Amino acid sequence: MKRIILNLLCGTAICAGMLPVSGFAAAKNTARSKNPAMNQRQHNQQERIRQGIRSGELTRREAVRLEEQEAKIRANEKFANLDGKISPAERARLEKELNRTSQNIYQQKHDHQDRN
Repeated sequence: MKRIILNLLCGTAICAGMLPVSGFAAAKNTARSKNPAMNQRQHNQQERIRQGIRSGELTRREAVRLEEQEAKIRANEKFANLDGKISPAERARLEKELNRTSQNIYQQKHDHQDRN
C-alpha cells in the first residue's frame, strides 16, 4: 500500500514538474531559426536521401532507417533547445550525430544494393 501511494505521489510530482517545462518549450521552440548551419546540413542530408530514393541507390529499408536517424537528430535538437539555447556540448553532440548520419547516407548509397 505504501508503495502504491509513493508511486502515485512521485508520478504526480513528475507530471506537475513537466507542465511548466512543456509550456516553456512550446513558447521557446525556435531551434530551427537559431542554427542556420545545422539546419542547412539537415536539409542537404534530406536532399541526399531523396535523391538516393529517386535514383534507386537506396532500398526502402535503407531509406526508412536514414529518415529515422534524421528524425532523431531533429528531436534531439528540439530537446537541446528547451532552455532557449544550445550549449557547446549539446552542439558538439548534434554535430557528431549529423556526421554519423552523413557517413551512413554515403555508405548506403554506395553499397551496391538498389531497389531493382
